[in-house]
Amino acid sequence: MFRLLALVAVALAPFTVSAQDANAYNRALSAFNGGELDTAIPLFFQVSEGNAEPETKGKAEYYLAQAFARKGLPVSAFVTYAAIVKAGPQHPSYLQAVEGLVDMQQQLDEQNLIPSLLNQAYTDEVRDRWVTLPKEVLARINYLVGTISHRRGRLEEARSLLEAVPADSRAYAQARYLLGVVLADRRFPGRPGEGEALDQSALTAFQAVLEQKGERQLKLEETRHLAMLALGRLHYGRGEYKQAITAYESVPRYTRVWDQALFENGFARFQDEDFGGALGSLQALHAPQYAGAFQPESWILKATVYYYSCLFDEVKTTLGAFEQVYEPMSKQLEPFIGEDVELIAAFNLVASENRRLPRPVYLWLRNNERIREVMRMLARVDEEKKDILGTSAWRGSALSAQTATALEDVRSTLLQVGGTLARSRIREAADNLRTFADQAEIIRVQTALDEKDLLQEGVDQKALLTRQSLYRPAMPGASWNYWKFQGEFWIDEIGYYQYTLKRGCPARQGE
Repeated sequence: MFRLLALVAVALAPFTVSAQDANAYNRALSAFNGGELDTAIPLFFQVSEGNAEPETKGKAEYYLAQAFARKGLPVSAFVTYAAIVKAGPQHPSYLQAVEGLVDMQQQLDEQNLIPSLLNQAYTDEVRDRWVTLPKEVLARINYLVGTISHRRGRLEEARSLLEAVPADSRAYAQARYLLGVVLADRRFPGRPGEGEALDQSALTAFQAVLEQKGERQLKLEETRHLAMLALGRLHYGRGEYKQAITAYESVPRYTRVWDQALFENGFARFQDEDFGGALGSLQALHAPQYAGAFQPESWILKATVYYYSCLFDEVKTTLGAFEQVYEPMSKQLEPFIGEDVELIAAFNLVASENRRLPRPVYLWLRNNERIREVMRMLARVDEEKKDILGTSAWRGSALSAQTATALEDVRSTLLQVGGTLARSRIREAADNLRTFADQAEIIRVQTALDEKDLLQEGVDQKALLTRQSLYRPAMPGASWNYWKFQGEFWIDEIGYYQYTLKRGCPARQGE
């Protein structure tokens, strides 16, 4: 008898545990449906961590993520969905978790971790299952995974993914913009033989972005501005400088990429032999409103414009200004570009209040889209961790501790991503300064040689310049007024400057 009771107890134990978990799951589901999330979440967590049958346990994990999302804890929801996706197709809530992960990506606007996770999960093994997802979810997956393929240089793969985003998707404009960037990339397979066709396809993709209207498209205005900039770059690369100028000048004033458009427009105008227009773009870029901008190449372009006009004094003045502004920066960056700089230390240089980096470099780093994204996500993680630990109903529980630990893991990963980006950009800044310092030296030497040649030829350059007159630039239209620049920068004039230049080069035979 004694032995029989023991056997019965062993036989009933699994049933008892399963029944308890089923009861907890049902209570959690009832609380979830009633909006009692503080009650539902710990119950779903209990079932997901317990010994329930796989089907019940899997559903509890999925509803735990759903409950986190409803409670306004999207990072915790993302972590929970991610665990299900990593478990693989055998998980009973696998496809629902993929869909939830995509929703959290949009809600958080997270551009690093979730796209990478989707890229890892989107294998040949699951492809046939993923195509059964809602059309919009699959479209956004193709776009997000396409961004990863592009970053990693897998351009043909990126093209296939981005072309799979249909026109009725909310991610269509973003996908078309990135598709154009991919097709215009000089590294895309098939160039130069297929270069013309690829360029035309890229132009069509950018135009498709500009034709989008309404509020349905995600980040439409920002994407349109990027497409305008990309159009300018494509035309510039093709030697179509007038079209490039039109594209650059279509970027709205004071938007995030306007200063970059001003700079690149200076190059387009220079190549179009509109030296006064090139200097006008740079005049705007060098206004006090952009005093903190990191644009070393703009001074090299300015010196080059003066050099081609044989205005050698202006060349030397410009190169002097470049050295005064940027030479100290090179020395200031030296401690931060070695191999021994740790990733978190590199990120902290950017994320914390600036005390060590040159201010223009610091602002340039913080303006990087992906670094800004990491900083924003870190703030969101910290806020969410505070909420988790501060919820009185969960305080001291395994749920609270485990979720906070998971958020700390996300934080650590973000710091590694941010550190990699920051260290790479700091080195890029240092490399740029070295490159442009070398170019400045070449221009300085060539200027001295040309001055010597003119002296040996007996050219009186001062007399040559004195005989020339400066004229008002042509007015673009009847609605324009001319106002001579007198050293003051007015905000409504920035971006509309036009120089007129004398030419210090003697006329050569045949000119």
